[in-house]
Amino acid sequence: MTTEGEKMTAAAGPARRTATRAVVGRLSWGLADQAASSISNFAVGIYVARSLGLKAFGVFSLAWVTYGVVLSVSRGLATDPLVVRFSGVADTAWRGAVARSAGTALSVGTGVGAGCLAVGLAVGGDVGPAFAGLGVMLPGLLLQDAWRYAFFAAGTGRKAFLNDLVWGVALVPAMVVAAHVGGVAAFVLAWGGSAAVAAVYGCFQSGIRPRTAGARGWLRDHHDLGYRYLVENVGVSGASQLRAYGLGAIVGVSAVGVVRGAELLLGPFMAVLMGLSLVTVAEAARVVREAPRRLGRFCLMLGAGQAVAALLWGSALLLMPDRLGGFVLGGVWSSAAQLIVPVTLGVAGAGLGTGAAAGLRALAAAPRSLRSQLVASTLYVIGGLGGAAAAGTVGSAWGVAGATLASSAVWWLHLRSALREHHQPPIREMRTP
Repeated sequence: MTTEGEKMTAAAGPARRTATRAVVGRLSWGLADQAASSISNFAVGIYVARSLGLKAFGVFSLAWVTYGVVLSVSRGLATDPLVVRFSGVADTAWRGAVARSAGTALSVGTGVGAGCLAVGLAVGGDVGPAFAGLGVMLPGLLLQDAWRYAFFAAGTGRKAFLNDLVWGVALVPAMVVAAHVGGVAAFVLAWGGSAAVAAVYGCFQSGIRPRTAGARGWLRDHHDLGYRYLVENVGVSGASQLRAYGLGAIVGVSAVGVVRGAELLLGPFMAVLMGLSLVTVAEAARVVREAPRRLGRFCLMLGAGQAVAALLWGSALLLMPDRLGGFVLGGVWSSAAQLIVPVTLGVAGAGLGTGAAAGLRALAAAPRSLRSQLVASTLYVIGGLGGAAAAGTVGSAWGVAGATLASSAVWWLHLRSALREHHQPPIREMRTP
């Protein structure tokens, strides 16, 4: 005769398999979505590098890095709190949150974009038009990114993939026109304009209209996470921007293009890394709610897997023939090839630390996450600029690699402490007789 316990045990197996398939499915859509996004970004970088030469590619890279900083602001204030607090919730709650979150992203893009446009027009020269074009396109770029995170919070990564696919398709004719017009600004406008097409498509996909009027309420309701994530995210991208500007000042603008070229060589792997990052916080948040004791193991498998994959990809790059490298990057290849080893080590360190960062986000341990990121950003800038002053572009790459590996240790120490705090039973208040 079957006991009740045996029935429960028998039912638990299929339930676990179903849950595992669901997780694998969401991760797969994250990889597919980031593959579509990264292929587009990779194609833009290669096309610009081959079309405009090293110096112009350096100018384009400065605009790209600046976009990364603004994107970090938008994610910290708008989409990071959305993913932490509205992953897997009821549809009504998700729709209301997305409307305000997307409105916040659009407001950030409009405000910062106006500033970039003014700066670009005032600066002029080679750099000014690129930044002016970026300012015009920032609202569409940030809104498109907001839809991606909203879809992953709902567990519908397929829609995020389709949205990025639309961006990639729109990018093809836009790049052809940009090549005909010439100049860095034309490529910036083509890249941002095609993102705006995908942003509009996202409104139809979701059936939600961004509520910019709800941005103030969104910031007020989630200030405990939003402003900490803002500082944390800007620490990441701001450090990259400081390193790029400092490298340009110490070595020259062409050095910025060389570093960007080396990063492009890791583009396919970065697609995997960033694709996972789209869903890992949401998945880690689900682990916290359903099986909190498994969070540490989940984060360790995530980080170690990414680090090993980065090392394998970098090893493959070292075997790339010069003829193939020259075909991909043109005149940028000969200089970028010298940076493959340190850039690979840096990406491996970042992948290892990403596992711990996902765990801290899922635990809503914003103070620890913020402290970890501030330390990591400080080390990154010191390593990147100190290395540049000591040994030029190659020294900067090695300095960043060392800083990233050290930062990974900081992330994991904070996650270990956060897990202890989370699992510690609350202290009961003693009553006096």
